[in-house]
Amino acid sequence: MHKSVDLVFITLSLPIQVGVYKDNLLIEIITSQEKSSDVLPKIFDELSKKYDIKKLLYANGPGSFMAIKIAYIFLKSMSILKNIPLLATDAFYFNENQPIKAIGKLFFVKISSEIKTQKLEIAPEASFKLPNVLEYSNFSMTATPLYGIGAVG
Repeated sequence: MHKSVDLVFITLSLPIQVGVYKDNLLIEIITSQEKSSDVLPKIFDELSKKYDIKKLLYANGPGSFMAIKIAYIFLKSMSILKNIPLLATDAFYFNENQPIKAIGKLFFVKISSEIKTQKLEIAPEASFKLPNVLEYSNFSMTATPLYGIGAVG
């Protein structure tokens, strides 16, 4: 009998990170420098042989729109095919609410619950990190990518 776990995917930038959570606690981390389109199926296949996957969770933006779209299409497909719920939260949950690079000197920032773009002269080092304890209340069943963010440029 496999352990029942939830998988959390951060595909916004390299390295791609996948966290395996048992009872809200991080028990395994998989990282990859490969493209999400190449590595997500491999990681999912390996983990589905090892665990009984109960939920899929991911960061739905802001970040690389292409990476977010690929993650969403793959995870939504697995959600439908395997009948596993898909949940999402914004990327700020995984980087302690630090600004996220958009383009040039523009960064995505989260003020209250609103995501906007802001020009910053000094680029902060924003890295994404899987939390040791997963707070499910921060995730939503509305898992579509965050496309409604203000225009960049």
